[in-house]
Parts: sequence; C-alpha cells; structure tokens
Amino acid sequence: MEDPADEFAALAEEVADRAKAAGLTVATAESLTSGGIANAIGAAPEASEWFRGGVVAYAEAVKREVLGVTAESITSAECARQLATGVASLLGSDAAVAVTGVGGPDPADGEPAGTVFAAASVRGEVRDAHFRFDGDPAEVVHQTVRAALTLLRDALPPAPAD
Repeated sequence: MEDPADEFAALAEEVADRAKAAGLTVATAESLTSGGIANAIGAAPEASEWFRGGVVAYAEAVKREVLGVTAESITSAECARQLATGVASLLGSDAAVAVTGVGGPDPADGEPAGTVFAAASVRGEVRDAHFRFDGDPAEVVHQTVRAALTLLRDALPPAPAD
C-alpha cells in the first residue's frame, strides 16, 4: 500500500503543475479534514507562488460567519459549493477546494458516518462530488483528502505536456 504522504504529495504536485501553468492561485476550506488538504498543498513545489491559504471551518459558525454559508444543511453539496466560493472570495484566489461531511464514528445531520461532500471552484465555475467512505474517522479523513486533491486537480486546466 502506498504511503499516504507520498500519495498526497504526488497529487499536490499535479495540482501545483496545473495551477502554475494556468497562472491560478488556490485556496482551501476544510471541515472534517481539519487542514489536511492545505497541509498537502502547502508542501507542494513552489506553493508560495500559487497557494493563497486555507480556512479550517470545523464549527458551523465559522462556515456561516466567515465563509458565508447559507445552505440549510452544513452536510450537503450546497454547503461544499458555498465553502469553495466563499474561501475563494475571502482569500482572493482563482480556484478553491472545499470539503464538509461526517467523519464519524457516529452519524450527524441525518447522514451516516463517512458521508462527504466536496466542491472545487475554478474562476467561479463550481463542480461538486458526494462520497460515502468506509472506515474509522482517520480513514475517512485520509480518503477525503485524497478525493479533494483529485477533484481539485481535475478541475484545473491540464498543464501543457513537456
């Protein structure tokens, strides 16, 4: 099995390549991952050139008061989309990725543990995804970081081939 740090580093490097090639800046808004996505992105090559920063919006009040979430449920695709656009606006970035959900071990907001909503915004165009991950909370967080990095990578324009 691949080391999670190596896996995240490889994905973050692809994000870096695409962001730099397109001249885009990136931000993150994270709930259940508590900064794991920003940690991976911040370790990518030349992050200081393209990574604007992130907001760990674990508490509902932070989601609503800092990032402008108005979605009825904070465990929803609508919330993830609003987190992505909110952090992009707050930090002045061209692109953003956001996650919210239920890490577990217990259900929350009427959703079972392992339910994750993610969104990526690039220049105002937003795509979202819904996941159901298995495992303990640490495993759900790991799978969420991987999924978010992949979603962001795929939302960014491909880097030109060398």
